[in-house]
Amino acid sequence: MSCLHKRLKRTKSEEQAFQEQVKRVAQENGKLLGLEGDPDLQFLLVGGELIKIRSSAWKKIRFFKLQEDCKTLWYESHNVFRRKQTFSIDDIDSVRMGRQSEGLNKHTQSSVEDQCFSIIFKGRKKNLDLMAANGEEAKQWVNGLDKIMSNMLNLSRQQKSEHWIINCMRKADKNEDNKMTLKELKHFLRQVNIEVDDTYAAEIFKKCDESNSGTLEGSEIKHFYDLLTYREEIDVIYGNYARTDGQMSSRDLLNFLLTEQREEVSMEDALKLIEKHEVDETAKQKKRMSKDGFLMYMHHEEGSILNPAHKPVYQDMHQPLNHYYISSSHNTYLMADQLKGPSSTEAYIKALMKSCRCVELDCWDGANGEPVIYHGYTLTSKVLFRDVIKAIKDFAFKTSDYPVILSLENHCTVDQQKLMAHHLISILADALVSKPLGNTMPTNFPSPEELKGKFLIKGKRLNKLDAALNNNVVEEDTVSEEDEAADCKENGQKAKSKKSKIKLAKELSNVVIYCKSVHFNGFEHAKEMQAFYEMSSFKESKAVNLAQTSATPYIHHNMDKLSRIYPAGSRTDSSNYNPVPMWNVGCQIVALNFQTPSKEMHINQGRFLPNGACGYILKPEFQRSPSSQFDPSALSKGPWLKKKTFNVMVISAQQLPKINKDKQKSIVDPLVRMEIYGVPADNASKETHYIDNNGFNPMWNEKFTFDIHVPELAMLRFVVEDYDAASHNDLIGQYCLPLTSVQNGYRHVPLLTKRGDVICSAGLFVHLMLIDAP
Repeated sequence: MSCLHKRLKRTKSEEQAFQEQVKRVAQENGKLLGLEGDPDLQFLLVGGELIKIRSSAWKKIRFFKLQEDCKTLWYESHNVFRRKQTFSIDDIDSVRMGRQSEGLNKHTQSSVEDQCFSIIFKGRKKNLDLMAANGEEAKQWVNGLDKIMSNMLNLSRQQKSEHWIINCMRKADKNEDNKMTLKELKHFLRQVNIEVDDTYAAEIFKKCDESNSGTLEGSEIKHFYDLLTYREEIDVIYGNYARTDGQMSSRDLLNFLLTEQREEVSMEDALKLIEKHEVDETAKQKKRMSKDGFLMYMHHEEGSILNPAHKPVYQDMHQPLNHYYISSSHNTYLMADQLKGPSSTEAYIKALMKSCRCVELDCWDGANGEPVIYHGYTLTSKVLFRDVIKAIKDFAFKTSDYPVILSLENHCTVDQQKLMAHHLISILADALVSKPLGNTMPTNFPSPEELKGKFLIKGKRLNKLDAALNNNVVEEDTVSEEDEAADCKENGQKAKSKKSKIKLAKELSNVVIYCKSVHFNGFEHAKEMQAFYEMSSFKESKAVNLAQTSATPYIHHNMDKLSRIYPAGSRTDSSNYNPVPMWNVGCQIVALNFQTPSKEMHINQGRFLPNGACGYILKPEFQRSPSSQFDPSALSKGPWLKKKTFNVMVISAQQLPKINKDKQKSIVDPLVRMEIYGVPADNASKETHYIDNNGFNPMWNEKFTFDIHVPELAMLRFVVEDYDAASHNDLIGQYCLPLTSVQNGYRHVPLLTKRGDVICSAGLFVHLMLIDAP
């Protein structure tokens, strides 16, 4: 068949030249990654045999090797249709040394611990569980992959962009002769998401083919690359401020930073930027910034939309725990929907690695006396409670040191509850908060800072906390079931009386300290009768109703106590609700289905993006001050009302990914939408027109204005979509952040996938100005 034609066999000298070229390309890419001559990188480039493990019976030897682009792993497959498989390093979420995946834990012995490692992918792709010949080789694989991932992350957007374009060029060079024919050039343009008519493609080709050889090579390819990556909009901005022999002097740069970027900077800061980003040594010596240096600066974090000062932990972490929004997950054990999806320790690991600080454990009696976690009365699979606690212990503080709350929904009999308590105490050890901090009865929550590295248990308790401090012994007794459990039954998952009781073991009761679950009986009752550590859970519909009808009392309730909100039981597809109205009234634990990529999860990711992405965000002062009369729906005068005008100019986008990769000729028609989520008066959405057939460098230059009343509660979301006249637009990328973390001026906006992973080379270029309203 003609479609299965083979490449002509190379002669010995051609093969030798080809291998030399491959070596050279690998060296170039290693150098770009800052890993030139690195032994672990060299080890990966040579490759080696690993045992791929799928089950106790399925363990096969496969050859793995890093390709010369230093970003693609190749391995042999015995699948008839896919003899050679590849995946991009960009697709890897993390690499775990040892038997730290469910599969390796289950299918290998502890004696091979140091030979095992797992490649964890972004999204729903299955883990790759592997075993090396010895511990040293396993370490080299893990170290090598970690180094590449870390260094790729630290490349500037400019470097990522170059890396991506050069690799697309290599893919387009079908016969691998390092020359580009017109046909290959057209193929390359489609790869980078540009639809170019034949005349224009031929025109570019002719312009670059100075040797008239009918192919582009060497400096001609460089010329073609320069033409392609030319940024007219950057040129215009640079030209407006480069007033010193065609370059920017330190004074010109300072003028740009003060006038355009509205930054509070000095001459010293301008000189530091030149020192950091200037690529031309002569310009650097003259304390000037060339156009290339300026482009490097614009692509670096200083030129990003997110204020670099807000990237690390910058907020006061010594306030009581209930003064923070806390990143929280619902049905954390699920990988998919709530009716038949798999339960897994992996789901907990993924949530914790995203700095989720409150996870849910739905506990039921299991076989052999061991409690299990799953979604009761459904076909979701089960996972051992003990295994989940071990996974939580191992991964809770990898990305954030701040406390993790384990929200228990307990359906177990007393004997299995005792075992639950045993597992919590023995596995979490000193990290478990099993008595109040200090020696006296507390009157308020400790702070996230005081609770660093600690676990709090949320659940039912048999008595008041002061009774425990007075050593009053309590025996097991019945308590009312968790509100959420009762709601699930109400939703028809099992018909049973709503006010059912369960017997509670004193051992499990004793580990509940700062988060005792109680039923909500109104704000007055809570104020008069409940201690600060007694908290309620609210179904989304109940919480929305309270937020609309009793916003100010709800805000005051949350100044003293914690509130947890959870999705309606009717959301069997694990869909999400909008968390913003809940944050508007100061609710802290707004639990979302982390396993479901959605607009609501994008907003949640944006809310917790600043402050070191640590899972805790300090609430605005007006949600913490007892004198506050704030109501998000009725904006009276007060410290919350800081009217602003937000001007946005959407200028251009760069290297938007193709949506339909299977169709060679499919090119995106992008449009950009900006959405504001906050108090009702601030909610708004505006969008650009769409641009035909250009995902590589579309240009809009469209201006928009938003009126903002309460900036401290406003979230800004950018959405880039592929316009489709006949059906729903497809999402290309999105990015969300709090309005208070936005930098003014010309800024690059990174883009994330629907699942919240960075799209390496893609981005938007915008001009933003948040100013006091007249």
